[in-house]
Amino acid sequence: MFGFIRLFGILLIALTVIYVSLSFYSRAVRRSKLKKKWHDGKQLVDRDTFVQRGLERYDGSIRRKLILGVYIVPVVVIGIIIYLTNFT
Repeated sequence: MFGFIRLFGILLIALTVIYVSLSFYSRAVRRSKLKKKWHDGKQLVDRDTFVQRGLERYDGSIRRKLILGVYIVPVVVIGIIIYLTNFT
């Protein structure tokens, strides 16, 4: 049981590092796309306002929520492997 708790703790730490890195990367990519979109289109508002509004919409989008799969997928896969190893 102690081994499982240790595995789960290390996995949680590693997944958190991956999640934070992926989240920052995704937000930076979105920011650069918004800046390019502002530069290529009509400039009705200043660039900072346009980017800020775009990032607020991004925060509520499904793409942002899909990054949480970083936690869900590995835990489910490990659970399936443990189940298949022990009970089949």
